[in-house]
Amino acid sequence: MKILYAIQGTGNGHLARATELVPILKEMAETDVLVSGIQGDLQLPFDVTYQLLGLSFIFGTKGGVNLAETVIKARPFRLLQDIYRLPVQQYDLVLCDFEPVTAWACRLRKKQCIGLSHQNAVLHPDAPMPAKSNGLGKFILKNYAPATTKYGFHFRALDQFNFTPVIRSTIRRAKVTSREHFTVYLPAYSDREIIDVLASFSTIKWEVFSKHCQQAYHRGNISIHPVSLANFTKSFTSCKGILCTAGFETPAEALFMGKKLCVIPMKNQFEQACNAAFLESMGIVVLPELRNQHEKFQAWLREKHLQQIDYPDKTKEIIETILASQG
Repeated sequence: MKILYAIQGTGNGHLARATELVPILKEMAETDVLVSGIQGDLQLPFDVTYQLLGLSFIFGTKGGVNLAETVIKARPFRLLQDIYRLPVQQYDLVLCDFEPVTAWACRLRKKQCIGLSHQNAVLHPDAPMPAKSNGLGKFILKNYAPATTKYGFHFRALDQFNFTPVIRSTIRRAKVTSREHFTVYLPAYSDREIIDVLASFSTIKWEVFSKHCQQAYHRGNISIHPVSLANFTKSFTSCKGILCTAGFETPAEALFMGKKLCVIPMKNQFEQACNAAFLESMGIVVLPELRNQHEKFQAWLREKHLQQIDYPDKTKEIIETILASQG
């Protein structure tokens, strides 16, 4: 069997999950990897057969997606060209982690595409939803990377097709400690925005991982670092708590390790609004924005109750189930 595994490279969560899935796939079958998108920061520990521009949402510096930059860098003709040229017909099985080029190439050629992503679970009827509906957001989640069969991951298993999160082996094996620093990952905010807010909590040591810096530097009680999976993991596993976006992988790993967790959903990002609603239903602190939240930050920092969820390691079992379903 020859497999194509396609990964959305807009954020680091998809890439981090791939570090667990791809080695298992390569043990089971000949596997080529495709990555599209220009917003990922992680170096993958395996060869990538296809590196494409894809369709990326560009992070801004005020807490949300920069729509103007997203449109400018969209390159629609390049996207259509890649969809048309991608040789998906050469593969016995196509697995897609919310990656649009592969999904639409399969749709064009009427080839089966197996979706395996967090996004597939977000709109599940048993998943908590934000109070404010978003028709455009739902449309994007349903049509950005269409699949013929869908499997998903969420903060709890929702049915036989939607599983608990894939936790990286480095997190499962890590010696988890609780030192005095707090880890921060808010890629849609500028360093200046983050520093301005966190500087008022002068007794706290903050370790910020930023998409907007190339070299580490310090500002008082705050250290700012370029995004590195190894360095982030070291900070994350030893932190007292984490302040991050309402993504999926990082909050899930925080819950697995029993870390104090506070999330700020990216603005105008419906998937993150859905994640925030799910996390809030679990008792996790959710803030609407970074600024003007001083009292809520103080309450979170004082919070003693920690939630820990022992997500089972079923990654290989899930892949075996998917492969077996394909005959």
